[in-house]
Amino acid sequence: MTRGGAVADFEVMRIGLIGTGRIGTFHAHTLSRHRDVGNLIVTDADTARASALADRLGATAAPGVDEIFTWGVDAVVITANTSAHGELIGRAARAGLPVFCEKPIAVDMPGTLNAIAEVEAAGTILQLGFQRRFDVGYTAAREAVRSGKLGRLHTVRAISGDQAPPPADYLALSGGIFRDTLVHDFDMVRWVTGREVTEVYATGSDAGPPIFSATQDVDTAAAILTLDDGTLATATAGRINGAGYDVRMELAGELDQIAVGLDDRTPISSTEPAGPPPVVNPWTGFLERFAPAYEAELAAFVEVVRGERANPCDGREALQTLRIAEACELSRRERRLVRLAEIPGGPEQGSVAGAAAAGSGGWGRRAW
Repeated sequence: MTRGGAVADFEVMRIGLIGTGRIGTFHAHTLSRHRDVGNLIVTDADTARASALADRLGATAAPGVDEIFTWGVDAVVITANTSAHGELIGRAARAGLPVFCEKPIAVDMPGTLNAIAEVEAAGTILQLGFQRRFDVGYTAAREAVRSGKLGRLHTVRAISGDQAPPPADYLALSGGIFRDTLVHDFDMVRWVTGREVTEVYATGSDAGPPIFSATQDVDTAAAILTLDDGTLATATAGRINGAGYDVRMELAGELDQIAVGLDDRTPISSTEPAGPPPVVNPWTGFLERFAPAYEAELAAFVEVVRGERANPCDGREALQTLRIAEACELSRRERRLVRLAEIPGGPEQGSVAGAAAAGSGGWGRRAW
């Protein structure tokens, strides 16, 4: 293979996957079926879980992370706990290996900037897992906006609702609702509209179960985003939406308006006499709702590693989305409007490496 770039001299790939929890197991199944993946090596802190998964898939279980980097893999997929992402990305970069990593890059802004700086210094590949970029509904919305079908876009509404809250131990390490949940909506605001966010005002409520206040998180959040062309966007999220898993986006322009995620499984009922009938089989979770998109993003990663396509979401792209989440969390804590220029890592602030050095004093340390 060509270190620091695309793999060029093999028929099938040897991929190492770190982390065999829920999303890791899903990705392992996807990779085990891919025609260009000849050998899948999985590992997890829970070695029994990794071994059981390997047995089911005909894959190889590694006793630890070290073996992923010493057994001669061609690429690495990181689905471990969030707290390990930054270190593992850096380790892969130093080994010259392409990496796919579930969001976020790291648990805080300094860690994020450092990881990106390592990847860029090594000249390797980092693709972040923002799977909605591969969803057919969001893709169609992007095409509608870019084609001018809606005319001048003036309003965007993004909605995310989990059917049930995550476990308390997950919440404690998640980074909070803006970084963990709404970060996907922020990414879609940027990706679909092609615009950047310039300022935010955000708030939240922890009036739900005490697991949220115990981790200094909120169970319901709302943000108003101003884009660089004057378009206004709202993004709301709730951790407890008993009707089902609800992820939608509405885009309104001077000529037309469209909706993403509105189908016969959207968990919402109409009160109008002539409205659509109640939903019989609502979406229940993100793996079910976005299964085809998750599969497509890993297929894209294989193509990126093979040099067959451009990276659809590199570290700098993910960084700009994370900056919106950081700004929203700052706004919620300080109850004020926050301009994106206040958050390190912006294109106007110089190199990522320079921002990483400037941020080493503690910016963005976890406040949850």
